[in-house]
Amino acid sequence: MSPGLHLTIATPMGVLIDALEITALRAEDASGSFGIRPGHADLLTVLTPSVLRWRTPDQITHFCAVPGGVLHVTAGRVVSIACREAVPGAALATLEQDVHAMRERHLEAVRQARVEQTRLHAQTVRQLLKYLRPGASANEAWSGHEAGV
Repeated sequence: MSPGLHLTIATPMGVLIDALEITALRAEDASGSFGIRPGHADLLTVLTPSVLRWRTPDQITHFCAVPGGVLHVTAGRVVSIACREAVPGAALATLEQDVHAMRERHLEAVRQARVEQTRLHAQTVRQLLKYLRPGASANEAWSGHEAGV
């Protein structure tokens, strides 16, 4: 029997999965779902948002949701996946909940950033209007800024 596959899933934050041996991997790209087993030809493909599935020698299936990424197979046994984010899970039901929770956190962070951006924009416009007010000197506008107005 040939040696198994070595799977690595990495994000910008670090290596998320480093499985020394797996027997099979299922992934999805623009052409559809595909499988990888030991001895697979070298491959480079762009993954679509999907759930990766792999099986270990003890027949346990693991899952990881990715919003896309790049999958690279080399030497018929090394599978490397690079993606922006990844959510591993032991079961599909819990993985779905984890993905929804992560998405909610992301949407809240985007909303907070938008609120802060709007606040800073309004503050800048107020400062400009204060400075451009007819009859106002640069010293008056600047001294108001230093006072926190």
